[in-house]
Amino acid sequence: MKSISIVSVLLGLLTLASEAVASPPAAYEGRRLYVSYCQLCHGTEGHGDGPLAKQMQISPADLTTTIRSRSDTILKKIISGQGRQTITGRDRHNLLSDAMPGWVDVFTEPQVDALIAFLRFLSRSKHEFMGDPEIGATVYQQYCVVCHGEEGDGDGIMTTLMRMTPSDHTNPNETNLLSNQQLFDTIATGRGQFMPAWNGVLSQEEIEGLVSYIRLLSNL
Repeated sequence: MKSISIVSVLLGLLTLASEAVASPPAAYEGRRLYVSYCQLCHGTEGHGDGPLAKQMQISPADLTTTIRSRSDTILKKIISGQGRQTITGRDRHNLLSDAMPGWVDVFTEPQVDALIAFLRFLSRSKHEFMGDPEIGATVYQQYCVVCHGEEGDGDGIMTTLMRMTPSDHTNPNETNLLSNQQLFDTIATGRGQFMPAWNGVLSQEEIEGLVSYIRLLSNL
């Protein structure tokens, strides 16, 4: 009964936060770009095994490893194809693959930043996506922002009213310690005094999507 009553209170307060919609997390926006432009060659998980790469008989870089040793500045030049190496004179995008095109006329600077945020996620995340983060983003805005905040750092409007400290979803050191199943179970069955059980309110697909969206929140 306590979980049900807490859920009712949260649902009643959603309208208080509905007008303040923050920009989506960078890694979330970057994933959208990756799926549209990069996934065919670099693959779903970034290992360079996409269907187009096989068809073209090319070997894209494994982004889960090559990204780790490069700064954002270098990555921006690699993605855009602008700027040449001072030693070899080769275009910087060819540092990853000879077949890598330059995207300078396709992506804006904020889009490149978002894409890099997602590439960082691919290179350091210990967990695959459990569900569709697109579904999770919608669910998060509807049900979670009142406590966990628009950006997931635990500063929602309910924290002051109820004097509580929700989990900070932007901290990868915390979220990476939890398996997908642990996050799913916490959302479904609740935890502690203030985290309600959402099982029965959200479907399995919605909770799985929420788990994936939370993963992206921790990779801003």
